[in-house]
Amino acid sequence: MALRAFDEMSSFGDRCRPAYERLQAWLGQVPRELLAQRRTEAELLFRRMGITFAVYGDTEAEERIIPFDIVPRILAAEEWTLLAAGLEQRVRALNAFLKDIYGPREIIRAGVVPEAMILGNPFFKPEMTQFRPAGDVYIHIAGIDVVRVDADTFYVLEDNARAPSGVSYMLENREAMMRLFPELFGRHRVAPVDGYTDELLASLRSVAPRAAGEPTVVLMTPGPYNSAYYEHSFLADRLGVELVEGRDLFVKDDCVFMRTTEGPKRVDVIYRRIDDEFLDPLAFRPDSMLGVPGLMLAYQAGNVTLANAVGTGIADDKAIYSYMPEILTFYLGEEPMLKNVPTWRCREPQALAYVLEHLDELVVKEVHGSGGYGMLIGPHADQATRDTFAEKLKHAPDHFIAQPTLALSTSPTLVESGIAPRHVDLRPFVLTGADRVRIVPGGLTRVALKEGSLVVNSSQGGGTKDTWVLGD
Repeated sequence: MALRAFDEMSSFGDRCRPAYERLQAWLGQVPRELLAQRRTEAELLFRRMGITFAVYGDTEAEERIIPFDIVPRILAAEEWTLLAAGLEQRVRALNAFLKDIYGPREIIRAGVVPEAMILGNPFFKPEMTQFRPAGDVYIHIAGIDVVRVDADTFYVLEDNARAPSGVSYMLENREAMMRLFPELFGRHRVAPVDGYTDELLASLRSVAPRAAGEPTVVLMTPGPYNSAYYEHSFLADRLGVELVEGRDLFVKDDCVFMRTTEGPKRVDVIYRRIDDEFLDPLAFRPDSMLGVPGLMLAYQAGNVTLANAVGTGIADDKAIYSYMPEILTFYLGEEPMLKNVPTWRCREPQALAYVLEHLDELVVKEVHGSGGYGMLIGPHADQATRDTFAEKLKHAPDHFIAQPTLALSTSPTLVESGIAPRHVDLRPFVLTGADRVRIVPGGLTRVALKEGSLVVNSSQGGGTKDTWVLGD
């Protein structure tokens, strides 16, 4: 039986919600042919700007344009205020958790999170033990995936604490909408997002290890063959910082330097888009050609800041996610403002038994999975697929969690047949510096373009929308 979804424009099929009234009126007036024409213009614009992503293993289409829906997703000011407060609370708890597990480990001694789930986690990095990064900030840039189920309830679907991607699409989506639909903007007071890179640069500079002078910040990329390289070059350009690869940097006397035409220049902050394992061949994978030999020594000496910190991947773990309500209460002494999706940890025998009995109702995910891969959506899978997944669960239950199939909210979307509801999620970006937390209003809305699909990932055929937060 299909789940009944909350529609953000019309609730559960009732009259139009206030935030969408002007958009609904506009959609009723604009000719369908014009919408189709603007959609074509948007695609040409994105191709001209080179906004692409790569799908690993796809030999037929190495570079793709992410489908862009020209109908914006709208949040009222009061909705965003509550959401932003919950996001800040959650990221404060995540930073406290990382500081603790790499320090005194009080949460383990208190029995809140099992020791094996932390110390045995592949993303836990012993090299970070007893090391405190500048400002005690571990997660400088967080992407928190949020879904909505009714007018008042948002759930956090997952926490992205290593190197969350997608902010370039948030910024480019806004620019495209302003070019294509200035008359629609004229009907709304939309909070701007173009200050994101200024806020990001301020956050990064605030955690520089040296107090004297203006810090030198660089963005470190694995190179042009990485799936997110467009975003790396886009952000470096917007930040006004150098885009570097590992070969552009070297370490001398436990300090990091950048090779320039004017000679070596010391680097203070590295916004790195390279996974931990490839950062330093002397500390992690010796076969890495992407990293900088000696980088970890410079980092541990306090002479350079890495954003995000090494070892933050454990906060991405979906099994750790299941403990977030307890983690938040343990460190902050507060009740979570944003709910977790109810989660069964398949490593626990009772939970595993329940999941195996209810596979046709649940979503099963790999604890280290991403991009919509390695996932079972029980209600949409056939019996053979469910049986195969059951064997995986029995063989390696520690690798999986399960959640109920949520009726993700829908937002009006332009499809071939006209305007129709499609399921969406939201990835707001939370910036944490040594001085304060910064959140630009909105985020990246991802949309499942296939009718009935709940999978919004671009690698699985999803698209994106501009997200409008209305002014007061």
